[in-house]
Amino acid sequence: MADVPTVVLKPRRAKPFFGKHPWVFEQAIGKCPKNLEPGASVRLVAEDERFIAYGLFNPNSKIRIRLYSWDEDQPVNGELVLQRLAQAIDFRHQTLGLDDPRGGCRLVFSESDGLSGLVVDRYADVLVVQFNSLAMHHRFEAAIVEGLAQLLSPRAIYRRTERGIREVEGLEVDDGPLLGEVPSEPLWMREDDLEWSVSIPTGQKTGAYLDQRDNRRAVACYAKGRDVLDVFCHGGGFAIRAAKAGARTAIGIDSSPGAIELANANAQRNGVDVAFVKEDAVTAMKRLQKEDHRFGVIVLDPPKFARSSGALPSALRGYEQINRLALELLEPDGLLVSCSCSGLVTRDLFQGMLAKVARESGHELAILEERGQAPDHPISVFCLETSYLKCVLARRT
Repeated sequence: MADVPTVVLKPRRAKPFFGKHPWVFEQAIGKCPKNLEPGASVRLVAEDERFIAYGLFNPNSKIRIRLYSWDEDQPVNGELVLQRLAQAIDFRHQTLGLDDPRGGCRLVFSESDGLSGLVVDRYADVLVVQFNSLAMHHRFEAAIVEGLAQLLSPRAIYRRTERGIREVEGLEVDDGPLLGEVPSEPLWMREDDLEWSVSIPTGQKTGAYLDQRDNRRAVACYAKGRDVLDVFCHGGGFAIRAAKAGARTAIGIDSSPGAIELANANAQRNGVDVAFVKEDAVTAMKRLQKEDHRFGVIVLDPPKFARSSGALPSALRGYEQINRLALELLEPDGLLVSCSCSGLVTRDLFQGMLAKVARESGHELAILEERGQAPDHPISVFCLETSYLKCVLARRT
């Protein structure tokens, strides 16, 4: 494609991109045409001019180029984007069976679906689109909205953005409707025999925690007849599923008044009795320990502790603190469910943290299940940064 501007890498920088990693950082670039517009298509080559891939350029981002096509005959265009959009949706509906019109799922997961910088989630008949790439937004937002409308006929499509992403990408857009009318009241999304309240404009992530769907199911299998504590409970998903599965008692802890209000609404909707308490997680666990409470299942699902590599040491100390407190609250043969959504905290680091806490606490801890994000959040083997969620189910003896 002679009309596509060429970007040349520095010497000895090509290997990751021949290996199909989709992010080209500024430091890897040797020669780049001047005055390239944000969203411009570029042709990436090695220092010896060998073709590597086509991508989209963003002069405002540390990720200067996001790569989409390693086929020299297939540039990045609307046809390619819509083809991959359709393939991603078909996989969720046909292979994973996530086609309940009242349910929810992640329809597109960025690099894992060959669409770096694009996330699409479905909550019943409303779609939420999140652009994490200025180039993807500039070039293809209109085509993506039109494609989603044709493929799914949603009631509405809403754009959600993250402030941090807007800043690093130079993406000057606001949240708002792209198609149809988004309901002003929270909608109800079905998950098996349960329903969750979802606020499209204000809910966590793009509206709800779809990535923990299968983990909520797994934990519920251990809950029957046990006392369950759900720490950092947000909307109460783990506690409510546990109560529905026959837990003797269930308590949810969160410091956010909005989270407690949401959790109570979810519990009422699903006809279960869960005690939700607005309290700091560490303070609550220390109080429960002083009151001699013990639990058969404890879930720790904190927010992201490490947002940068510099925050990693303090994040690990935070995980150690809450897991140490949880171990002391567990009864013998109790189940610890410990989660981390910090991608910078690797599985090895997370397991090492658990081993350290168990050793220092004088307890044995055996991993029963090592889980992650639901399969509608697949992990690209070429971009392991798409693996972020850890969910360890471990027995304390």
